[in-house]
Amino acid sequence: MRVTEGQVEFEVPDARDGASEGRGDGVFYNPTQELNRDVTVAVLRAYRDREPRADSYLDATTASGVRALRAASEGWAVTAADTDADAVALARENAARAGLADDVAVVERNANALMHESTFDVIDLDPFGTPVPFADAAFVGARDLVCVTATDTAPLCGAHFESGVRSYGAVPRNTDYHPEMGLRVLLSAMVRTAARYDTAARPVCSHVSRHYARTYLELDGRATRADECIDELGYVHHCEDCLARDAEWGLIAHPPETCPTCGSGRVVTAGPLWLGAIRDPEFVAAVRDALTDDMGEADRASRMLETVAAELDEPTHYDQHRLCKQWGRSANAMDEFLADLRAAGHDASRAHYGGTTFKTDADVEAIRVATAD
Repeated sequence: MRVTEGQVEFEVPDARDGASEGRGDGVFYNPTQELNRDVTVAVLRAYRDREPRADSYLDATTASGVRALRAASEGWAVTAADTDADAVALARENAARAGLADDVAVVERNANALMHESTFDVIDLDPFGTPVPFADAAFVGARDLVCVTATDTAPLCGAHFESGVRSYGAVPRNTDYHPEMGLRVLLSAMVRTAARYDTAARPVCSHVSRHYARTYLELDGRATRADECIDELGYVHHCEDCLARDAEWGLIAHPPETCPTCGSGRVVTAGPLWLGAIRDPEFVAAVRDALTDDMGEADRASRMLETVAAELDEPTHYDQHRLCKQWGRSANAMDEFLADLRAAGHDASRAHYGGTTFKTDADVEAIRVATAD
């Protein structure tokens, strides 16, 4: 099956028997990740302006090679690795078909071994499932930027609790802000992994879309900067009854016995989570400007990135419909809802996690009062 993304045409196995998963009987290809890849190309364009020295790019689990080809078409010196011989053969065929055979070195290698042996300016981890098995090697082998996709959203957000604890070394909780819970569990794991190598890994762009979380982590080799990232880890205490939540910075949690808002004993604690900003607003704006009309998901990516750049740096978001259901009232238009919050003196913004999600510095009771009819 021939597919075009951006300006690159390539072939993938016929995915008709597994189109919803992006898999047929052969090499993995996920068409629903086109948004992810469009944003990746825009990030590479924007990052080259931010760090002109950056030149080399590793696609650590390349499969059909589409991500590697799209990076090579932007002028990056690309290495594409996979342990599957069929994937390597297909990626090489696609590179030749696209006229990029001289620009993409496709190797049949274990990515962890390759990252320990070689250094790349940008390393991209986009495995099927968790990226954790590749994280240590990535932070050893990358100079500037580590790009990470996680598709195991159930463990990340706490729906598969034990798996999340095992994989990410954190306690995830299945809350009404589960997409953000998953992203912040992922970021925490990546920041802690990088810090073991005296490296700061700070997110400059992140988003949760459909069934995956994606983040781009800029690296700084100073141990003091790694310490500063560790200082932005902490916990969220969440009341399952009134939906109040409170963030606590630091690696030692002090969970309340009862909810300070409603007195409920059903308070759960999640963490350690990344409590800092999930992006650099100026960089996200540059990424948005780098989108082009030849990208199939350019419009959706533009809308998403606009929201990501503008959303507040609060460590959790609220869902308007969930709150209104809790209060036994109908939800009004989101713009009106947010305007009421601002009129009451609170900061408020939309959140990119969904059409009814928002962020504010107001607590649950203040939100209820500010938005009451």
